[in-house]
Amino acid sequence: MLILISDQFDETLPKILTKHGEITTDKSRLAEVDIVLVRSKTKVTKEYIDSAPNLKMIIRGGVGLDTIDVEYAKEKAIVVNNTGEASTIAVAELAFALMMALPNNICKSDSSMRKGEWLKKELTRTELNGKTLGILGMGRIGTALALRARAFRMKILAWHPDVHFSDFAEIKYSLEEILTDSDYISLHMPLVNNTRELINKDSLAYCKNGAFIINTGRAQCGVEKDVAEALKTGKLGGFATDVWYSDPPENSPLLDAPNCIFTPHIGASTEENMIRIGIVIERTISNFVKGYGNF
Repeated sequence: MLILISDQFDETLPKILTKHGEITTDKSRLAEVDIVLVRSKTKVTKEYIDSAPNLKMIIRGGVGLDTIDVEYAKEKAIVVNNTGEASTIAVAELAFALMMALPNNICKSDSSMRKGEWLKKELTRTELNGKTLGILGMGRIGTALALRARAFRMKILAWHPDVHFSDFAEIKYSLEEILTDSDYISLHMPLVNNTRELINKDSLAYCKNGAFIINTGRAQCGVEKDVAEALKTGKLGGFATDVWYSDPPENSPLLDAPNCIFTPHIGASTEENMIRIGIVIERTISNFVKGYGNF
């Protein structure tokens, strides 16, 4: 069996997988491979799949599957999996770090100090304590974020189409109600038809004036130009994102918007998580070879 590691994973992964066959990073051998491992960079399109006639399994080291043509893979009887359970802590911690940095003006404080400025009076702060957090997408990561926010005595609301009860948040059945009542809004939704461009000019109108939005889910769940405009008018108090329409972003209107914090899609990139991803990949391949598991 030939396994192609198409994107960057932990350096220990090839050794872990040698028990299952030959490991290669040579993308020119795509036509030979049985299993391909990808992250966000490699786009597994119909054309990509057609170029791999021996392909039996695709594993994405991450949460979403929007970079893979899952339906076409199914038509070709190719198994598609991800490592969703591995990334929970890493992404939740980044989302919480961004949520803390925005109202505390961490980035502005640092950059102004480096320029020799002393903005002690100009840079005001607000506290998370007592504020309302609205979580859009109450899966593993949303739940992990709720646990962290509870420690800061925040009120937690959540919206998720098929989650009706939670021990960690008050579930709301209306997106508009979440937006209206929340001081902070954190996006943890997959990119599907019902979530694409969910945060747009119309939905932003429901937000509190000065609300903060954090997106560590999928960039296309929001409309960048509408978010940028809401920042410029002051409708939003701040925005932080780890995800973009393209990696790296090209001509994003957010780059010129005020009160933003940007990170280069590093949500899953902790040392610990890269090791966990490798463990899940090895287990997934092992189960596939043995002929059992959720396939």
